[in-house]
Amino acid sequence: MTHSPPPGTPKARIPGPQQPPPPYPRIGAGLWRRVLGGGLVLWALTAGVTYTTRDTAPLPTLILLGSFLVPVAFVLWAYERHGRDLGVSAVLGCFLAGGTLGAFGAALMQSYLLRPSLGTFLGVGLIEEAAKAAALVFVLRRQPGVRGARAGLVLGAAVGFGFAALESAGYAFDAAVSTQGLDPRALLETEILRGVLAPLGHGLWTAVAGGVLLSLRRVNGRFRYAPPVVAALMGVSLLHALWDSTHGIAIWLVAHLSGTGLSPRLFGQGYLSRPSAGQEHLFALFSVGGLALVALAGVGWVRVVARRDTPWRNTP
Repeated sequence: MTHSPPPGTPKARIPGPQQPPPPYPRIGAGLWRRVLGGGLVLWALTAGVTYTTRDTAPLPTLILLGSFLVPVAFVLWAYERHGRDLGVSAVLGCFLAGGTLGAFGAALMQSYLLRPSLGTFLGVGLIEEAAKAAALVFVLRRQPGVRGARAGLVLGAAVGFGFAALESAGYAFDAAVSTQGLDPRALLETEILRGVLAPLGHGLWTAVAGGVLLSLRRVNGRFRYAPPVVAALMGVSLLHALWDSTHGIAIWLVAHLSGTGLSPRLFGQGYLSRPSAGQEHLFALFSVGGLALVALAGVGWVRVVARRDTPWRNTP
């Protein structure tokens, strides 16, 4: 015979089903804003100390902060908004692999960039975009469930931003060191310019290539190198080449419109001797306008690929 507890006695709590922990770490919303804001403050303080004292001790901090701040912030934004289900290891692996291959490719291309031409820029664009696509394939080779256009956009962007970060560090180091010693003004100008342009270059191009590549990935995890993948790789390589050659194209157009002549040497030299004020204004218009057109083409292409989204993970 059972006895019921007297009235008013609190009932024992029966533990309910436990929720499994999330497969990804909980990252607070808006972390990318805090990273970007805090990093900008630290970079500005370091830049002020370096510029005022001309001491080389803070130079590595200044170069690394200026080169990695914007790429890391954009990767965090992509992870928070669209990539939590992918996992930190995949995003971080793509960022590091892309950066490593980018630095290696930039070192190999150094000698070719001494004599710029349109053909050289096309070759550099194709080689670097192929290297970044190979890095994406390498990182995801043992993760067959990761596929779909949006997954490719996020992970491709991570590869591209890793590439851009280390490439910017190399350019910043070259700008800082001159025959007269430390040149903090050139360093700061380089870091500011590349930081502003970082979201419109490598991250966009590799996001497009990654989105197309993973949208056609088979259910068993094998990559399909179908004509759309090849076309995307060639297309982003062309955008890359146009971006790099905008300076020379602007010089060429100014020479044509001002009647200076279309000497092929103008493209390789990258300057006009004794330009007039009108030529300087035309050059600024064509160079900035050219970069804007290439950036708009990349943004538009990313939006097109994003509309063809498929689920993050599909099991066979």
